[in-house]
Amino acid sequence: MHKDPSSASPRLRGEFEIAVRENKKLLFPVQESSKSRLGGKLRYWWCWVAAAAMLLFVGAPALLFLWLINRRLWLYPLALWGAKTWLRACGASVKVTGLEHLEDDEQYVFISNHRSYLDTAALFRYTGKRMGLVAKKELLKAPVLGQGMHFVNIIAIDRSNPERARRSMDEARQVMENGYSFGVFAEGTRAMPGELLPFKKGAFHLAVQTGRKIVPVAIRNSDVMMGKRTGVAYPGTIEMILTPPIDVSTYSDDSIIELLHQTRAAIANELGPAAEARTQ
Repeated sequence: MHKDPSSASPRLRGEFEIAVRENKKLLFPVQESSKSRLGGKLRYWWCWVAAAAMLLFVGAPALLFLWLINRRLWLYPLALWGAKTWLRACGASVKVTGLEHLEDDEQYVFISNHRSYLDTAALFRYTGKRMGLVAKKELLKAPVLGQGMHFVNIIAIDRSNPERARRSMDEARQVMENGYSFGVFAEGTRAMPGELLPFKKGAFHLAVQTGRKIVPVAIRNSDVMMGKRTGVAYPGTIEMILTPPIDVSTYSDDSIIELLHQTRAAIANELGPAAEARTQ
């Protein structure tokens, strides 16, 4: 796992720590794929064809059947299968480290960076926890997917409307009270390859108000495989690092920013060494 190397100068480490604490954008070097770009474009479109086929031929019938018999939660195992199958269809495998930090009988707030569509499926499927997720409100407009989100506790959030965003986080808190963990991409949107964007505070309020520990999650390599605005998809391995949970019992809504800094630092330290990071 990446850690700040001892060879990094004190000045570079200091700049890195200041950028993390001031919640500034960080940029890490990105190693571009050497694979065929044409092949990447074909795989990119194949990923969406596969997603559409799964939603049409598996998701839609399942939604209708489970709605008729009033067993919506039965969709959850199918959603796990769908996430795993879609990642495989895209040529993605997932390597998870840090599962030993999690207790079997505890719920957590998983807070992750976000650089690729692949991240959502990876976080949903591979933490080993039953979890809900926060997603962008635009996903509600997607046929079948939008309807299915409610069945598996994926909550759409309208960040342009503070009151609606607050109600969405209240709904997330209710999901956690029902025994689920929750996953949040704290940047609020996908970052460009190599970026770590400033974090938003909603997930940290959720953790403090529910008293659940935060698990900082660093997701690497998904931006090389299927980065934002690249229009390509390459096979490879997504690295998902679960860092030790952060106890929130000593924090309050008034000290949220310190909790944000601690979580962001844990993620940034896994994304790349301080000596290679730049601020913007």
